[in-house]
Amino acid sequence: MEIIEATSSAGDETKLREAKKWATIIYALYAVSLILGVTYLVGIIVNYVKYPDVRGTWVESHFLWQRRTFWYSLLWFVIGALTSFMAVGMIVLIVSGIWVIYRIVKGWIALSDGKPMYAAANGG
Repeated sequence: MEIIEATSSAGDETKLREAKKWATIIYALYAVSLILGVTYLVGIIVNYVKYPDVRGTWVESHFLWQRRTFWYSLLWFVIGALTSFMAVGMIVLIVSGIWVIYRIVKGWIALSDGKPMYAAANGG
């Protein structure tokens, strides 16, 4: 019986290690996208492809954080681009860029510290 529990625990540990690896890769792709924009798209695709593998772990909260970062930044980029002929559009683009950097840094630090992004993912 002890062997089965040890194997189950090792399997959970492997799943968690893989989940953290993929979350780190997505944060890296998002960070690189500040220079090479296309990696932002690659990052969100990887997020959706690997999401089933992280369900049920605290790393799932990072995947949700990354998705929200992508979709909200896309929304603000479109609004900023459409209004860029006015000064407000440029401000929207700059502020949304700073917001994306903040989200990448905050998420990556929390992942490195072994913390979920939302209190609910931590059981309260």
